[in-house]
Amino acid sequence: MNTAVVVEAPGRHRLVAHEPRDPGPGEALVRVHSVGVCGSDREVYQGNRPEGYVRYPLVPGHEWSGTVERVGAGVPESLTGRKVVGEGFRNCQVCDRCHAGETTLCTAGYAETGFTEPGAMAPTLTLPARLLHPLPDGADLTAAALLEPAACIAAAALKANARPGERVAVVGTGTLGMFAVQFLAAGSPAELLVVGSRPDREALSRQFGATGFRTKDQELPGDFDVVIETAGSADAARTSAALLRRGGRLVLTGIPAPGATGLDPTDLVVRQLEVHTVFGAPPEAWAHTVRVFGAGLLDPLPMVTHELQLAEFSRALELVGSGDPKVGKVLLHP
Repeated sequence: MNTAVVVEAPGRHRLVAHEPRDPGPGEALVRVHSVGVCGSDREVYQGNRPEGYVRYPLVPGHEWSGTVERVGAGVPESLTGRKVVGEGFRNCQVCDRCHAGETTLCTAGYAETGFTEPGAMAPTLTLPARLLHPLPDGADLTAAALLEPAACIAAAALKANARPGERVAVVGTGTLGMFAVQFLAAGSPAELLVVGSRPDREALSRQFGATGFRTKDQELPGDFDVVIETAGSADAARTSAALLRRGGRLVLTGIPAPGATGLDPTDLVVRQLEVHTVFGAPPEAWAHTVRVFGAGLLDPLPMVTHELQLAEFSRALELVGSGDPKVGKVLLHP
């Protein structure tokens, strides 16, 4: 029997029978191949998601890949049978931020697949076809399930605007950090340093293009042109800023716990640092990610350590929250 995961309320979930929803006008029905499990899915289950950013009961799953099975009226039939990934933010398309391409800042309010709208922890997912990004015919759908977090880092890489020959660094060695290394390496930097708390990530960092690796307790150099922070702590943000030369560019992607002490404004002004932040991935970042993936410059598979069946949802959450350095990206297969 086809089943879906439903989180009924914090701490409560069950498997339910799944019936595909026929696509309406402008929609597509996707057969889900793989769905990633991340820290935000644990937040949904534990009830730690901020108010307004989750709606129970909920089918979670915002990182996914699949194949289009059917399309609704107004959607080109040529999309049927295509391998795809899809944007999560359900933007209004008419506010000034949407018209500017900043769809993650839509002023109509927050709505996102897997948080306020049904997600991909089910055999099928029906969503607006405008959110889909077709993949090359030969794309590996297991690898493609990681393109959602990759797109968030693509947004950071685009804002960083690293130029060939610049000195660049990444702070954080999780999934986002490893994607940041790959995006920056594709731009031919003179130096690419990775700073993290796990020495065991050095080999993977270098595999993806890093030229240097240091743990945060080691002496760190300065004078970097660009730093992308992915660790999600106030300490990581401060470490990132300290790595920069005067006039350098910093992009923050992590979300520290509420009440965290931030960067020193005096330091920012005196050193004239350029600071950007990223919340989600707009269409430009998604398109960039799919192009880089299709060109073979982005390799998500080495980060996948566990592939489980959808019925093992509880086990997947345990793995993601275990803190075990042997646990990388966990995928579920409906």
